[in-house]
Amino acid sequence: MEKRWLSLFVENDIGVLAKISGLFSGKAYNLESLTVGMTEDETVSRMTIRLISDDETFEQIKKQLNRCVEVIKVVDFTNSPIHMKELLFVKVRKCSKGDLDELFRIAEVFGVSIIDYDKESVLMECVQTESKNNALITLLSSDFQSIEVVRGGSVAIESISITER
Repeated sequence: MEKRWLSLFVENDIGVLAKISGLFSGKAYNLESLTVGMTEDETVSRMTIRLISDDETFEQIKKQLNRCVEVIKVVDFTNSPIHMKELLFVKVRKCSKGDLDELFRIAEVFGVSIIDYDKESVLMECVQTESKNNALITLLSSDFQSIEVVRGGSVAIESISITER
């Protein structure tokens, strides 16, 4: 079992997302992340899917997706050079003055934006790789008592010269 990434180009129509996600749930395949958005062509949406599976199951998934009428193209990013980022929001509550100072330092080191704050709370926005976001969550969880985490799915694009996951 290993992490896999797929990029799907699909028709931008009502019900396509439900049909694709239904394909996964109907076969008991677990999606770790699913992100979808319109492309430069407003009739086409692009999905980025992350899942964990073995080789045989993954091949089966790709075949089933290719059979869907609404799917224009399936791209396996698993072993391809790509750039992948994930959106993360972290709200830290019940902060002292010293905690606030520390959070601003952490934000600077991690390349995180502080997008809102008051005397006791900070809202951070982070657009990084999954592993960098995990590291930030681990650090904040160990140092602060009250955090709230919201993660968006990853989006990916094929690399021109380097890879960043």
